[in-house]
Amino acid sequence: MMYFDFHTHAFPDSLSGRAMSSLTHTAEISERAEIRNISPCTDGTLDGLESLMKKYGINKSMILPIATKPSQQTAINNWASQVMSDNIYCCGSVHPYADDIFQELERIKLLGLCGIKFHSEYQHFRPNEKRMIPVYKKIAELGLFVVFHGGWDPLSDREILASPKSFADVAEKIPELTIIAAHMGGMFMFDDVEKYIAGKFENIYLDTAILSGCISKEQMVRIIKIHGVDNVLFGSDAPWDNPENEIDLISSLPLSYEEKELIFYKNAERLLKKGKKYG
Repeated sequence: MMYFDFHTHAFPDSLSGRAMSSLTHTAEISERAEIRNISPCTDGTLDGLESLMKKYGINKSMILPIATKPSQQTAINNWASQVMSDNIYCCGSVHPYADDIFQELERIKLLGLCGIKFHSEYQHFRPNEKRMIPVYKKIAELGLFVVFHGGWDPLSDREILASPKSFADVAEKIPELTIIAAHMGGMFMFDDVEKYIAGKFENIYLDTAILSGCISKEQMVRIIKIHGVDNVLFGSDAPWDNPENEIDLISSLPLSYEEKELIFYKNAERLLKKGKKYG
């Protein structure tokens, strides 16, 4: 079986130590035991990710950088473009409050990056805010997809900003936009995924990042079957979860070999080819 891990993270060597320390501390004080007990499986560097891929036979990975400040996006996107290779793919990131957001989207396309990563809890916005609609339309026009963190996060306050309902609102308003809703559409909000997303939107993909121990197999299979196996992507959230866990989880589901092939790598390859049509 081939594997394309569509949800990973890595940092420049000069930043990895500080980033990993901060994010690990955030997980350790989490209110959710399922997340609190997770320990990083790499040092957060590109070399660490590639070593992990080699260890578990992962053929390709998608790195998802996050610009937590408007001032970060240029450097982050430059780094992402520099580390891409035959087996490493990268999204870019823009900050919702950046004055030059549209110019940076154009530059991300020119850099050859694959899509745009947003994380509401770090960037302090709701995916379905009206002011974001022109941004999403520009992303779709450029032939890029958008990846949203979905659901609960250790940084979440009482109200979760990136909810399944918010993704449904965006998908309905901009059907030409390809959306990847991470964590099966919403971490610890899987009932809402079934209510608002599953089987309702062809332009929404779901990924399996860090689901091991966080969702029942019965509900996971039900969501996959209702939403369609063609719209599910294997992701681990490495280094925050070991990809072996998600591989074992998906492998254990009562799905056919062909369905697992789609999830593990074929859907990812098809999605990337679709983007090239706009290049």
